[in-house]
Amino acid sequence: MNTSLQDEQFPALERIPVAVSERHVHLTQSIIEQLFCDKYHLHEHARVSQPTQFAARETVTLVGPRGRIADVRVIGPARDDNQVEITQTDALALGVGAPLRESGDVRDSPGILVEGPRACVRLDHGVIRALRHIHLAAAEAARHGLKDRDRIDVTKEGARPHTLFCDVLVRVSPGCKSELHLDPDECDAAGLHSGAYVAIKRKS
Repeated sequence: MNTSLQDEQFPALERIPVAVSERHVHLTQSIIEQLFCDKYHLHEHARVSQPTQFAARETVTLVGPRGRIADVRVIGPARDDNQVEITQTDALALGVGAPLRESGDVRDSPGILVEGPRACVRLDHGVIRALRHIHLAAAEAARHGLKDRDRIDVTKEGARPHTLFCDVLVRVSPGCKSELHLDPDECDAAGLHSGAYVAIKRKS
C-alpha cells in the first residue's frame, strides 16, 4: 500500500502518555472482609484512569515462598475474582511463577498468601504479570480506525524514533483516559517513566 495513502486513511495518533502500573491487588468482597473486617468497604485514596476504579487507602502484604512485599495497594471496588498484579522482579523476590496475562485472565494462575490487619488469607489463584496495553477513549479510537483488542506498535518520540514495543493490546472504553500502561520493569527497560510520552501507530 502507498505510504501516503495509508497515512491519509489512518492518520497518526496523538502522543500518548505513559503510566507506570505498580504492583496492586483486586479482591473479592469475601476476601476483603477476611483481611480487614466484617462488612468492610474500601476507602478511596485516589482515582485511576479507569472511570469505575479507584486506588484504595488499604494495602496488604504479599507472602511468597521466598519473601514478602509489603504496602501493596488494593484497587477498588471489590471484584468477582481475585487478581494480584506483580512484575517479574516481584515474582522472583516472592518465589512465585507469575504468567503474563491480560487483566482478568487468571485461569490456572498460581496463588499466594495475602496478609491484612485481621488475617492472612491464601488465594488459590490470581497471581499474574499484566500484559502491556493501551487504554483509548472510544471516540479517539474510532477517529483512528481502531477497535477494542486491536494491536498497535509503540515508538519513541524524537528526531530518530524507533519501535519500543510491538503488538501492544488496545483496550477501548468510553470515559477512560488514553494511556500506555507498563509495569516498572518494562519502563526501566525502555527508559521511560510516568508522564513520558510515546507515539503509537496502527499496524499495516
